[in-house]
Amino acid sequence: MIVEIIPNWHPIFVHFTVALFSTATGLFILGAVAGKREWSKTVLKTAHINLWLGALVTIATIVAGLYAYNTVNHDAPSHMAMTDHRNWAFGTAALFALITLWSFKTFNKEKVSMAFLAVLVIATCLLTTTAFKGGELVYRYGMGVMSMPSNAGGHDDHEHADGKGHGSPKETNQKHDGHDHAH
Repeated sequence: MIVEIIPNWHPIFVHFTVALFSTATGLFILGAVAGKREWSKTVLKTAHINLWLGALVTIATIVAGLYAYNTVNHDAPSHMAMTDHRNWAFGTAALFALITLWSFKTFNKEKVSMAFLAVLVIATCLLTTTAFKGGELVYRYGMGVMSMPSNAGGHDDHEHADGKGHGSPKETNQKHDGHDHAH
């Protein structure tokens, strides 16, 4: 039986995709900077493995993302944002797929080319943009999140570290977490 994640598995897989590809990029750069040091070959092999694992996880990320795209409730503005994120994801995944194939040719070499590194850095920048757009879906449009349960009594029933809740007169129009909030 597959455990149901509300709304789906995309938020789980996407973090592995971002982490593995970002780690691979950092390790490839470190391996290139290390030059012919004794440990640089190990760093490059680890970079390759992270890249390959990232590519495998990305397949699940894309499948789960498409499922989310077709099943999560949304309105017209959030649909446009979802489509934008999906398109960025397809382009980014395609570029990482090409880089992954390219990396098979460089696996046993002591260094990678500057062209490989440049394309990898560009792909990682695209990945960052794609991730930002995905974050906007959640935090700007509220996609895939459940709302807080309604408080039928209308009372703020929690307290902050200072012992005051949101409704306390002393907190109204005061700074909270470094920002001005009018309650």
